[in-house]
Amino acid sequence: MGIFQDLVESVTAYMGDKTLMHAAVSAASNVIVADSEVEEAEVEVALAAMRANPIIEKGYDTLMLEAELFDGIARARTRVGRADNLSRVAAIADRSVEQRNSVFLIAADAADHEGISEVEHLALEEVAAALSVDKDALLRLAPVKPAILS
Repeated sequence: MGIFQDLVESVTAYMGDKTLMHAAVSAASNVIVADSEVEEAEVEVALAAMRANPIIEKGYDTLMLEAELFDGIARARTRVGRADNLSRVAAIADRSVEQRNSVFLIAADAADHEGISEVEHLALEEVAAALSVDKDALLRLAPVKPAILS
């Protein structure tokens, strides 16, 4: 079963896993907008973190990811949009823990470019709940690197 699963994941990566990409974009968007300010650095960190995911990186170029991220950010400016983003995040709740952790960490990277504010912590808690992952454990196990964009 392991070889078959690896093959399916490889084919999915090259075709583009839209559900995974939407989950990552939506999680990052809700965190980016949480403090009511969309900073260029947050967007750049989110894009870099998404490109670091091999499945997303193989399936989508930077311009596509950027367009999807700005759509997600536009949705996140309203309650209904944030709820829509969270449903896109929850769409991968049945996926492997590695994929769910990866999506959470993409959002955490966007939040942590200058330290995670209280409101960003709340947004991360919502993302973690939608993904069924342990926010505090992931933040402890994967601390931010000061030069993430370098």
